[in-house]
Amino acid sequence: MDQEKEKQKLLSISVSPHIRSDEGTRSIMLDVLIALVPALGVSAYMFGFRAILVTLVSCAACVFFEWAYRKLLKKPQSIGNLSAMVTGTLLAYCLPVIIPLWILIIGDFFAIVVVKELFGGLGKNFMNPALAGRAFLFSWPVAMNTWMVPLSYTGFFHLSTADAVTHATPLAEMSSGKLPEGVTLLQSFLGQVGGSLGEVSTFALLLGAIYLLIRRVITLHIPLSFLLTAAVLSFLFPQGNDHFLWTAWQLCSGGVILGALFMANDYATSPVNPRAQIVYGVGCGLLTVFIRRFGAYAEGVSYAILIMNATVWLLDKAFPPKRFGAVREKKGKEAAK
Repeated sequence: MDQEKEKQKLLSISVSPHIRSDEGTRSIMLDVLIALVPALGVSAYMFGFRAILVTLVSCAACVFFEWAYRKLLKKPQSIGNLSAMVTGTLLAYCLPVIIPLWILIIGDFFAIVVVKELFGGLGKNFMNPALAGRAFLFSWPVAMNTWMVPLSYTGFFHLSTADAVTHATPLAEMSSGKLPEGVTLLQSFLGQVGGSLGEVSTFALLLGAIYLLIRRVITLHIPLSFLLTAAVLSFLFPQGNDHFLWTAWQLCSGGVILGALFMANDYATSPVNPRAQIVYGVGCGLLTVFIRRFGAYAEGVSYAILIMNATVWLLDKAFPPKRFGAVREKKGKEAAK
């Protein structure tokens, strides 16, 4: 009898299909963190140790706020799944490297507690926590628009922001309809330009995305539809500039690559069905270009993704996933027969 009871405990009966995988939330989040390492390495080289400091502080604050919230409400702890670490890293990547740390921590609190935990935790939030945290931090516009010149730090461990050398980013220059001056497209691709600490190097972000594709953590439905839409619109409306140069600069400047590869395809805030994902990506690309072209704000990626996050429920309803074993309902003459 004891052996029979033990066997019953080992049995797990559920509705088909029965899928088994070694991948879990923790392994997926770990892969994302690994994929983000190249961008951090480039940022540390260009902006000094402060890039690493800002990222570490952001991760530590996110983990603490998630732990404290769930401890206070006596909920099961979830910091072991590393999702708070991913949120902290992505939020740091969306900010200037010389952002005051107290402002950064406020953004971490908003991202974890308000956007994520108050809606039930991982998988229940309808909005990307890192991008929502970034949007909230524009309550401090000066701090959010002060950019450090690459390689202008006095030493690798230089932490002071008082004497940091600042300048406009290429995207800010392009907001007036002109191509950036004094910097080449290759420098932008490699990350030798000003901007948010994790978005400046297109090359490093692409390396991370290739890793995620190999690991099958992400698919190309959302990133490709996002980038292609933004590229086509930029090519068609170059504002008097060379079509190809304007398109290349639009894709390599700002957070387009970071948003398309690491933000827009967040599992919890993106559609399930591939067709819905394509529509979602197209919407992100359209809104990004429209905000950049007609808005007062030079960047449009964050708000484009957040707006499309709010439409995911509708896209999932319009493009429901195919149910296993479901029989297609006959219509019209077929039903009459």
